[in-house]
Amino acid sequence: MKKIVTFGEIMLRLTPPGYQRFSQANSFDVVYGGGESNVAVSLANYGLPVEFVTRLPQNDLGDCALMEMRKRGVGTSHIVRGGERLGIYFLEMGAVSRGSKVVYDRAHSAICTIQPGMIDWDEVFKDAQWFHWTGITPAISQSSADVCLEAIKAANRLGVTVSTDLNYRKNLWKYGKKPGDIMPALVEGCDVILGNEEDAEKHFGLHPEGVDVTQGHSVDAQSYRSVLEQLMKMFPRAKKVITTLRGSISASHNTWSGVLWDGKTLYEAPTYDITHIVDRVGGGDSFMGGLIYGLVKWPDDNQKALNFAVAASCLKHTIYGDANLATVAEVETLMKGDASGRVSR
Repeated sequence: MKKIVTFGEIMLRLTPPGYQRFSQANSFDVVYGGGESNVAVSLANYGLPVEFVTRLPQNDLGDCALMEMRKRGVGTSHIVRGGERLGIYFLEMGAVSRGSKVVYDRAHSAICTIQPGMIDWDEVFKDAQWFHWTGITPAISQSSADVCLEAIKAANRLGVTVSTDLNYRKNLWKYGKKPGDIMPALVEGCDVILGNEEDAEKHFGLHPEGVDVTQGHSVDAQSYRSVLEQLMKMFPRAKKVITTLRGSISASHNTWSGVLWDGKTLYEAPTYDITHIVDRVGGGDSFMGGLIYGLVKWPDDNQKALNFAVAASCLKHTIYGDANLATVAEVETLMKGDASGRVSR
């Protein structure tokens, strides 16, 4: 089977134990993760060949991030070394009515100073069928956006399917460009687009018609059809446009679903009631990993691919850390309706 390639930043995540606030912490738990590396881990966990491409500093923390990818079965042969440091983010886990908080410490990270020409994309895409990137990478710096565009153009030229998770991050766009200056040229080369209503609004000024997206846990899938149609009209190369549907009842209790628009049919997934969230970071990445797996495994069954993605990301909410470590068998069990959580003996 041809491989899947993802490109982006992997970071050191530091989290106070349990649900402590930053001001209570005397220690931090260590996890390595990032949007595209999380997708790579999901795919490797499902048994698909996958390569993660990034730039890591030539120091012990860079080595640790590299080892984490190798431990999870992700290919690392095209990772380049150099730059000053590994990016860090601090996560304060929310609970009930207190939301989570993230503090970034990633200025001057290795990937922030990556330059076009550092990665041989023609070599990377040999025997590749799919390339995935997210809107986080071009938000880091102009040069990382340039390398992302370099990769997309190479993938388009070589006939590799390209997907993106738009992933708007307001705290990252700090280098003088707005998302609207950068993102359209990148998304033009994408065959599969994942994004929620905030992504569509902040990147492209698109709004769902006739829906208040701030209304909490009342989520109507049909209300989002307009924004999916607008995205596909804006980016006609796209064959599928998808959004996740998160209803936030509290920081610990969400509903979770998704819809997929292929230009003709709006596919709706079942809605899961996630009553006790363990860790919601990486929820969208786990959805994307499940979606890519589903579209590769069942290319003619959009409904099954979408259902797999939603079930996979539902399970991710029960797993601590950035990456989804659920198995295909566990996802398929949930898809069949078994959410009992009984001990498997």
